[in-house]
Amino acid sequence: MELLKIIAAIILPPVGVFLQVGIGKHFWLNILLTILGYIPGIVHAIWVIAKNK
Repeated sequence: MELLKIIAAIILPPVGVFLQVGIGKHFWLNILLTILGYIPGIVHAIWVIAKNK
């Protein structure tokens, strides 16, 4: 399941965060980061997934 979350985080970063923590502050922060730049959104999504194992 973790592999699917990481793949989702690379393709659509907010989806990966949503699958890990649901709708909350990290989800909204990731949407903002993804809008500002795709790479920061990916980095944040992978960080959230790795941190919340």
